[in-house]
Amino acid sequence: MSVTRDTVAAGTAAAEKKPSLREVLASPKMLAIMGLAAASGYPNQLTESALQAWLKDSHVSNTTIGVMSYVALPYLLKFLWAPFIDRYPLPLLGRRRGWILLTQIVLAVAIALFALQDPTVALFPVAVCAVAIVFFSATQDIAFDAYRTDVSLPSERGPAAAATNLGYRTAAWFASAVALLIADYFGWRLAFLILAGIMIAFCVVTWLAPEPAEPAHMPRSLRESVVTPLRELLAGPGAAALLLVVLLFKIGDAFAMKLFTPFMLDTGFSKTELAVIVKGLFTGGALVGAVLGGILMVRLGLLRSMLIFGISQAVTNLLYCALAAAGKSYPLMVAAVLIEHVAGAMGNIALVALIMAMCDVRYSAFQYALMSSIALLPRYGLGYPAGWVADHGGWFIYYVVSFVVAMPGLLIVWFSRAKIEALDQQRT
Repeated sequence: MSVTRDTVAAGTAAAEKKPSLREVLASPKMLAIMGLAAASGYPNQLTESALQAWLKDSHVSNTTIGVMSYVALPYLLKFLWAPFIDRYPLPLLGRRRGWILLTQIVLAVAIALFALQDPTVALFPVAVCAVAIVFFSATQDIAFDAYRTDVSLPSERGPAAAATNLGYRTAAWFASAVALLIADYFGWRLAFLILAGIMIAFCVVTWLAPEPAEPAHMPRSLRESVVTPLRELLAGPGAAALLLVVLLFKIGDAFAMKLFTPFMLDTGFSKTELAVIVKGLFTGGALVGAVLGGILMVRLGLLRSMLIFGISQAVTNLLYCALAAAGKSYPLMVAAVLIEHVAGAMGNIALVALIMAMCDVRYSAFQYALMSSIALLPRYGLGYPAGWVADHGGWFIYYVVSFVVAMPGLLIVWFSRAKIEALDQQRT
């Protein structure tokens, strides 16, 4: 990874004066990244909460609604077509923004087609439109993640990850809220038509965003866009350890959150309290943690951020042990949820920055998509062991285990500290 990046880069960040925090945050790139992140997050909930509410209004069974949730699979499989984004730039707006613009236009069309469907008549056309929205949304994510990786200097990776979190989460919530509000008063057809219009408006952000500089050597074939980036990720001392960090760094959080809702219900909180209070704290803590993590990363650098944020996200999981022991307690619940989600979001910022640092600008679409899928594996693969521990050990033991399973990732970060520091000194 590092040798190739050195040949592409024009020097190292260590050779330059480190920019101040104010200079980083005031960079026009941060506004562009936040705007493009909003466009990336905007379609996310349309095929989840909005689609589920639409189907429920149409008196579709819960079993069918559950089956329809599989339309989201392209989000997990996007690394399969990410090499096309690296290999085949479009003729308009440059290598990254061209793909972003195209997906935004197609997404607007697909969302508008949603308005022409009627789940009470036929579900198959609804499913086709939903899969199309997810596919092009995942493709926009590929291009945007590559854009952010290519355009950000090492000192900007933390703030860039924070800007992404803010833009993505806010737009996803906004789209879902607008869909539900308009549908409640005027029906789903108008809701989706308005949402399609807002989607097309994001094209203005894409048009105005600065394009990253193209690398000196572009991929010459689709095979090179797959084989070479894989070889880079696996080659060299410490490469496998870094991939293990990507896999394991958030595993403690993934375990802790896997059965979060059943834990809260078993502790005595109602579904209304869960929806109104707990979810609000969940979102607020994550947004605060994203901002705080991005700011601190400018001061701490990548290695110290990973160690401090990683330890914090592991230790704060133990707050749920106190809640499990005490039973229903609003002060303990507020403290546990808020503090844990602040720490978890900070850890996420550090992990995103590491993945960005590991990417070669020639293949950042494929490499980022692949590593983000690796990072998500614990989230989707811990269902059975999490349930087994909860059933056989109880919730107190469950959250002790969530702390314990976080330790291997932190140890690997420590043993890989030289490699991580070297990555943090390279220009993108």
